[in-house]
Amino acid sequence: MIMWEQFDRNEWFVIGMTVVAYAAIWLLPRKISAAYLILGLVWGFASATLFDFTIGGGLMDFYRVNDSDRYEITDLLTYIMFAPFGYLMVNMYELLRIEKRAALTLYILGWTIVGVAAQWVAAWMQMTTYQRGYRFEYNIAVFLLIQTVTICFYRYAKQVPLPNKRS
Repeated sequence: MIMWEQFDRNEWFVIGMTVVAYAAIWLLPRKISAAYLILGLVWGFASATLFDFTIGGGLMDFYRVNDSDRYEITDLLTYIMFAPFGYLMVNMYELLRIEKRAALTLYILGWTIVGVAAQWVAAWMQMTTYQRGYRFEYNIAVFLLIQTVTICFYRYAKQVPLPNKRS
């Protein structure tokens, strides 16, 4: 792992987005427990890593993250940057008390628009460079999939009782 090949706007973008995302966790009202906060952070990190290591720079190599095909410290920070979004999506879901299927569909579509907009900014900031025929529009399917799975996963996790604290 290298620090970075060059420190430019994509590194600043990752640092800025990481600060904003984690500040949102601290500043926005929390509607879910600390256990779900941790679960959301782990899920956000894991899903971003999964996609980057399969369709991204991994098996299919459809896009490059940051400046290099080599693994940079900024790549790790990128996955840390994505972690809060799983939590924020679930927290807002609870804050808005979404229960009806139509509202949930609109909610997922709204987050997909947010994800696509963030991905567009990331590409503009040269954090993501598409290659091998991969097109920006393909991200819509990725966002629809991961956000639907996130809500389904959360709904399932809510049904499983959390362990009691030991005295």
